[in-house]
Amino acid sequence: QVQLVESGGGLVQAGGSLRLSCAVSGRSLSGYALGWFRQAPGKEREFVAGMLWGGGTTNYADSVKGRFTISGDNAKHTVYLQMNSLKPEDTAVYYCAADFGHYYSVRAPASLKSYDYWGQGTQVTVSS
Repeated sequence: QVQLVESGGGLVQAGGSLRLSCAVSGRSLSGYALGWFRQAPGKEREFVAGMLWGGGTTNYADSVKGRFTISGDNAKHTVYLQMNSLKPEDTAVYYCAADFGHYYSVRAPASLKSYDYWGQGTQVTVSS
């Protein structure tokens, strides 16, 4: 049974940092896409960052490029999202997602429809 469990959310002041973790169990990750998405109140869920496990390729939404970093620890089966220079507009519920239906060679997909497994989400609140 595949499970994705996020942790690390919380309340932080603008300019601060947080690191989100997503522990993945029940499936090998090699060759598949892992992604982080977020959903603010009243808005649609949007792509934040993605990576191809084992390939090192990462991609980001323009709004977080240069501030957020996605990475993975193969031994811990965990994907991370390091968030620096946080802004109030980063406030949202953050979700980890995995696409175990396809192999990708270039980059992780940015469309949420591509992902078939999701975590429960973790709240990130950035105060001004």
